[in-house]
Amino acid sequence: MIIVTGATGNLGRRIVERLLERLPAGRVGVSVRDPRKAQDLADRGVRVRQGSFDDPASLPHAFEDAEQLLLVSLDRTGEACVTGHRAAIDAAVKAGVGRILYTSQVGAAHDSHFQACRDHAQTEDLLRATGLPWTALRNGFYAASALRFLESARHTGDIALPADGPVAWTGHDDLAEAAAAILTDEGCFEGPTPPLTGPAALDFDAIAETASQVTGRPFTRTAVPDDAFREQALTHGVPAPIADLMLSIFTAARDGEFTTVDPALAELTGREPATFRTLLEHAWAE
Repeated sequence: MIIVTGATGNLGRRIVERLLERLPAGRVGVSVRDPRKAQDLADRGVRVRQGSFDDPASLPHAFEDAEQLLLVSLDRTGEACVTGHRAAIDAAVKAGVGRILYTSQVGAAHDSHFQACRDHAQTEDLLRATGLPWTALRNGFYAASALRFLESARHTGDIALPADGPVAWTGHDDLAEAAAAILTDEGCFEGPTPPLTGPAALDFDAIAETASQVTGRPFTRTAVPDDAFREQALTHGVPAPIADLMLSIFTAARDGEFTTVDPALAELTGREPATFRTLLEHAWAE
């Protein structure tokens, strides 16, 4: 059985759907904090069990009979993130899981400017220490993050953000398809995968040009000083740790941490990954 955590989330849900296109529902299970949100999966024959990284005692039962377990990384950073991942990995060992897969990120490194990438590196260390077979899906930076940064520019026409660097922005649907492909071809990768990225690395100057082409309206790109960006975020009620996290994305991008483009994602899915233009057209058509 393949067990997926975070199966009601943005990425986890997509992965489950892709698995159900490849496997009978009886071979798929999910571990979710609130089983009510996965009732439709249960109705389709998926095994749904309650499991929370914040309640380690719940996890061995949720992970029972897992030949493979996909740990979808927590949407938090720092020690709270790594502690949750440690609890899940310890429970996986206790449950006798055959292989652990984990949604890591391109740029995962202990010296990254971006806290989330440091968290991924620590989690990969924990996986390595288990002695179990493991795979870290080195996912490209989610294009959804760039789209969120563009929300105000969508109305003002000015992309006012800190100076950045090229990022291989990558769509959730492509990453979900790749995860399903790896899960259904056990042993495909040992350790970190190659970078699973979109087809091009774009900075926000290039994205401004893309937005102009998509909308037929002019978009400008204004480089906001880091300190001013942080102060603006705080003024709008963003907590200081989140403001610092947002700013670190741009610092890491300037340092080239997310610039790698690799064909691995296309090879896994059998198609070219969605371009940022396609993802922007879809998002702004809604």
